[in-house]
Amino acid sequence: MQNFAPIAAHLVERFRRQRPLRAGSLIVTMFGDSIMPRGGAIALGSLIRLAAPFGLNERLVRTATARLAEEAWLEARRVGKQSEYRLTAGGRERFLEATERIYGEPAPWSGRWTLIVLPSVPAAKRHRLRKDLIWQGFGELSSGIFAHPEAAAVRMPGALIFEATLEDHTASARLVDRGWDLAELAQGYRRFTRRFERAAAAVRTLAADPKAAFVVRTLLIHEYRRLHLRDPLLPTQLLPEDWPGLRAANLCRVLYGRVFAASESHLSDTAAQLDGALPPPDPSVLQRFQSNRSA
Repeated sequence: MQNFAPIAAHLVERFRRQRPLRAGSLIVTMFGDSIMPRGGAIALGSLIRLAAPFGLNERLVRTATARLAEEAWLEARRVGKQSEYRLTAGGRERFLEATERIYGEPAPWSGRWTLIVLPSVPAAKRHRLRKDLIWQGFGELSSGIFAHPEAAAVRMPGALIFEATLEDHTASARLVDRGWDLAELAQGYRRFTRRFERAAAAVRTLAADPKAAFVVRTLLIHEYRRLHLRDPLLPTQLLPEDWPGLRAANLCRVLYGRVFAASESHLSDTAAQLDGALPPPDPSVLQRFQSNRSA
């Protein structure tokens, strides 16, 4: 392989220039994207080998996994001097929510809106409620008043929840302008596309070697996850023209599909659980970005 491995190395170099270098965040990406569909558990030695191409040494991996265990993302199992890590029940639940957002297709919009008025609560609780609503994609129209297109299934005890249909598209556009600042997110999507379009172009004609494929797949999802989980995922009808998130999503789907098989080979050859080889991938993983898998 003459051309794809240097592209992977360039992406690693850019990742390592980030300060601070968040080893734990990358390990979270590997667990969610690669390890959870393969049984959810991995021996620490295997995790150290998987992390090495990203420039994470053994000390960084051990420190990061210990911290993730303290934060209830991971739990450890020990057999003699060897350790194995898997996601906690809470970690799996958070990943299932994120998985639906990252890999799924947006549902069609009915044209209805959900409006929420927060109850009168202590400031600390109000801050937590606000943070949770923004994570779910709600826009804050004014202090304590939030809106989102659809999202009718939201539950928030004590809050007033309304469903509404606005009078025309212009009114919806004004609501978007008031509730969301999409400029910074758009800039992030443009940077993401520039960062990975070279890899997407190269893999059209070149078969990626397994290690390079795993590196590209992991960094692709790592960067996309960080952007996408900040995205309110507004319906296409409400987005600005030429919204860069759509181009970024298509690039992510296409590139992921093209490196997936080779990256799984690297995972099978490199990683194991304490009891033996990783199980084969759960069939549901083959549905990720399915609409573009053959693109």
